[in-house]
Amino acid sequence: MKRFAALGPAVLMVLSSVAVACGFKWLLIPEELLSSGASGVAMIIGYVSGWDIGWLYFALNLPILLWGYRVLGRRFVVLSMVAVVSTTLLMQIIPEIEITNGDRLLGSVFGGVLVGFGSAISLRYGGSSGGFDIVASIVSRYRDVPIGLLVIVLNMFVVTALGFLIDDWNAALYSMLSIYLTGRIVDMVHTPHRKITAFIITKNTQELAERLMSIPRGVTIIKTRGAYTSEERDMLMTVATRYELAELRKIILEVDKKAFVNIVQTIDVIGEFRRRTT
Repeated sequence: MKRFAALGPAVLMVLSSVAVACGFKWLLIPEELLSSGASGVAMIIGYVSGWDIGWLYFALNLPILLWGYRVLGRRFVVLSMVAVVSTTLLMQIIPEIEITNGDRLLGSVFGGVLVGFGSAISLRYGGSSGGFDIVASIVSRYRDVPIGLLVIVLNMFVVTALGFLIDDWNAALYSMLSIYLTGRIVDMVHTPHRKITAFIITKNTQELAERLMSIPRGVTIIKTRGAYTSEERDMLMTVATRYELAELRKIILEVDKKAFVNIVQTIDVIGEFRRRTT
């Protein structure tokens, strides 16, 4: 992963888009299966109307990304836009090939894995391939509703719509398998939890705290003392979402490259977790 990081976030967004576009054009679309999120909606519309799924994917993700600009941060949305635009253009270039010879099980399994890998890479390095994850994250900032539950409900609506609109429940069930595998791959490569807690021991307390609060996230300063050196330092503790993880890493490295950082998975947060109220 460190070798990937050296390529730069924008390049990684493009590389992740190659995996997503190939998963769409070679495995899911030829079998009339769905991916998760807005791409699944684009596929349904495309199957029913015959319109180009790549451009539908772009048209559906654009308002979602614009909506998320203020809530999820400029860097996240800009990188996500790079990923969405790259995927759209690649879907115009990559030919549609039915490499599974009509085997929907193979298409759903390997399509879900390939799309999941591309989505996970974009998330890990600060962006997203768009879709319902962003919608759910925005809604969760205003209402105390679990992101995972929202994503599941939204995807269930899409899969059910596929079954009714094209009268093919086999395709709907195989699509559920594909969506499940995509989610599992994202969790394995990126992080299995929607929130993380960072413990940061640094000498640049004030500057780092101010930068972290600009994400925006609350910061708690804890006085610590090293057992070996008896040297006193400050430890900053902050809880963030997985969408902010890449930005969090970037800020810490810019302010204090020698900081000791421990990032752990957070199962749940009880009490105040900063949300937008306006």
